[in-house]
Amino acid sequence: MQRRKFLKNSTAATAGLISAPLLAAQNNISPALSTNEITPIKPIVICTWDFFNASSKAWDVLKDGGSSLDAVTEGVMVEENDVDNQTVGVGGRPDRDGNVTLDSCIMDKDGNCGAVLAMQNIANPILVARKVMEETPHVMLAGKGAEQFAYEMGFKKTNLLTEKSKQEWMEWKKTSQYKPIINIENHDTIGMLAIDANGDISGACTTSGMGYKMAGRVGDSPIIGAGLFVDNEVGGATATGVGEEVVRTVGSFLIVELMRQGKSPQEACKEGVERIMAKNKGRDDFQIGFIAINKAGETGGYCIHPGFTYRSYSEEGHVNTPVNSFYKKD
Repeated sequence: MQRRKFLKNSTAATAGLISAPLLAAQNNISPALSTNEITPIKPIVICTWDFFNASSKAWDVLKDGGSSLDAVTEGVMVEENDVDNQTVGVGGRPDRDGNVTLDSCIMDKDGNCGAVLAMQNIANPILVARKVMEETPHVMLAGKGAEQFAYEMGFKKTNLLTEKSKQEWMEWKKTSQYKPIINIENHDTIGMLAIDANGDISGACTTSGMGYKMAGRVGDSPIIGAGLFVDNEVGGATATGVGEEVVRTVGSFLIVELMRQGKSPQEACKEGVERIMAKNKGRDDFQIGFIAINKAGETGGYCIHPGFTYRSYSEEGHVNTPVNSFYKKD
């Protein structure tokens, strides 16, 4: 895009004005904090929760030499297309007015990103988010604007409300009580991070959000820096759970920055959760889970309540890993 070329050229011109002393100082960065010297490892993909099929699809792309961007795209699409997964894509639980609205974002190795928010009638929001990234000068499109853009890009109108989700919504309306259930109602939001054979990192996150939410509600999942963040020199992070709390700490960006400062993915995820709990002292009625990967291919995760897991796939195997939690089992 012309906008990105302009930004790239402007950045190069500005760099030429930096003084020699400053450049010399930058060259003296401590090896412990420098990420440029890390040798990229072999391909790996990780995702929130035990999404066996999604991680398998992403790994198929990686093992055949595909890019991390294609891997995360095709991986999360598996869940978007699964009508039995009621918190992602087709079959997702509707808002309290009976409308299924989808949120998604994607970020590549160069820091390019795209997102759609509160979009209706389109089955694969991750593909639309990628089109926003690749075909427009924007980062986010929302609501009717996102839907109209999808039609212009050739996407077909799809009824996202399955009979099962419709019947559950009608039953919910009898009482209209809203209580997110830890590790149940919101646990299938999928965030995925991958490193390809070139050592490049990409990420994707997609959800239909909290079931029976207020119309127009958007959580962390499509917000770059909250639900997902990638810095190809450092690593990436993604989140699941009650998105409002992740947004308040810009959780995924925070975790990547902690890794930049030298923390491991595990240490960074733990501190990310602790930051949230410091703002919610005494609360135990919600769940947040973070996962992260660094440039060396090391992974980690942490959550508020026991029960959160993440799945990884590499040449070393296909593993579902339970993570440590802020609150321990009784």
